[in-house]
Amino acid sequence: MKPIASAKVDAPEPQVVRLADLVAYQDGSVVSRQLLKKDAGSVTLFAFAAGQGLSEHTAPFDALVHCLEGGATVMVGGKPYSVLEGEAIVLPAGVPHALLASTRFKMMLTMIRA
Repeated sequence: MKPIASAKVDAPEPQVVRLADLVAYQDGSVVSRQLLKKDAGSVTLFAFAAGQGLSEHTAPFDALVHCLEGGATVMVGGKPYSVLEGEAIVLPAGVPHALLASTRFKMMLTMIRA
């Protein structure tokens, strides 16, 4: 994204995008692309090959996982949740969570640090 000439250097130019098109699948891998990073939070896109995931961990801030394509099982506090395209799930701060892609899976992760 190009910066706006009259705005701060790190301000992205407004444009309409299909989020799922901004990150590509790679066989046997997890791919990520950070779209925004500010003191108050970040927005990162992920593409998971089927069977790939994120191991259990905790984060000090609330987060929102929004499924863009495919599906995954998201474990939150030891309980499994199936998340499909167009659905979202909140990951509360301090609660252990993990993710396993049931199919090829793309998501947007919004981390709120405030």
